[in-house]
Amino acid sequence: MNIAMLHYTAPPVVGGVEAVIHAHARTFTRNGLEVTVIAGRGSRTALPEDTAFILMPELDSGHPEVLAISRELEAGQVPASFEPFTARLQDRLQPILAEFDVLIVHNVFSKHFNLPLTAALSRLVGGQSGPQYIAWCHDFTWSSPSSRHKVHPGYPWELLKSQLPGVKYVVVSRQRQEEFAEISGAALKSSVVVYNGVGLAEVLGWSRQGAALAERLGMRRADLVLLMPVRVTQAKNIEFAMRLVAAIKEQGLRPLLVITGPPDPHSETGEDYFDSLRELRRQLGVENEVRFVFESAPDGSEGYLIDTPVVYDLLRGADVMLMPSHREGFGMPVLEAGLAGVPVVVQAAVPAAREIAGEHVLLALDQQSPAEAARQLVSLAGSDGRLVLRRQIRQKYTWQAIFDRQIRGLLGLKGD
Repeated sequence: MNIAMLHYTAPPVVGGVEAVIHAHARTFTRNGLEVTVIAGRGSRTALPEDTAFILMPELDSGHPEVLAISRELEAGQVPASFEPFTARLQDRLQPILAEFDVLIVHNVFSKHFNLPLTAALSRLVGGQSGPQYIAWCHDFTWSSPSSRHKVHPGYPWELLKSQLPGVKYVVVSRQRQEEFAEISGAALKSSVVVYNGVGLAEVLGWSRQGAALAERLGMRRADLVLLMPVRVTQAKNIEFAMRLVAAIKEQGLRPLLVITGPPDPHSETGEDYFDSLRELRRQLGVENEVRFVFESAPDGSEGYLIDTPVVYDLLRGADVMLMPSHREGFGMPVLEAGLAGVPVVVQAAVPAAREIAGEHVLLALDQQSPAEAARQLVSLAGSDGRLVLRRQIRQKYTWQAIFDRQIRGLLGLKGD
């Protein structure tokens, strides 16, 4: 599918809408769509890889002709130059837009910054060779305290509060949905709320390798991500962690335990111990919930090793750093997790936790059974506002989650 996104300006111009366009382009191309951004100002080099760019200066709200027309329109006068400029835009846009399956128009159908462009696009809607139009409305001039005085009764201003036939309207919040219904007179459900999102990898500073690994491991979809940044040795008490995960699963959450290191290369029984853990995983029924990075290569093979920066990628994406070790000389992951702002769940046998973190650990695993520890963790996961919000954003408000849940359908694509 060939998608175009149109706005007055595009990156590197700085702004909220421009940031959304960049995020949309990045997400769409990652999902196999062809994307072209059309704007009056911007640069191809500031857009995500594989995104095309068409520069049309007359779309820019700061274009000299647009500024001259806008000054008169804001005063309530339709200048003589309005119709010729609108026709010029229509003629230029028509053959370009005919090449696309879908055109996402950001704010042009709701803001007053280039009314000739709004008029030109409204005339192109529904053309036999044109794309499906989606009006992505971040703001509305007609309901804005700061710009309401710049629009007036009649044409062309009322285009900004009309629901054009054949156009799908998207708003970015329920508040904007209510505003659109009020100013247009349309039914509340005539527009669709699609919230803005965040890029998980971008916000968390993940490397490309770390982002790909996190997706393979299923971190984005888990309810509670527990990370053990350790090698696979008996001292790390991985059996306890597995039983803890099984108990959390029994309580209705979708946990994910990630062990970052390989089997101990210095132990003759390292491979046997690793095999025993995989058998325990099978017996507990947590094959999907307990993941060893060692067996998570891109092709699904074993022997996958990651360096420290990628371990830190995973740590920043975890909800909890888990360290139920029988014994530790120090326990460096406690410091790393604390610096990364990741809550620590740890046995008292870890000196760094006992001597440095002290009462600041989220949960001290002193004498609890896995079931008891699971009850405490599930309770914390449901009551700690930081963990609740983090889980909601990870599962529902990343751009990929929004694309899968809503945008895919808006574009007429089938689900995965």
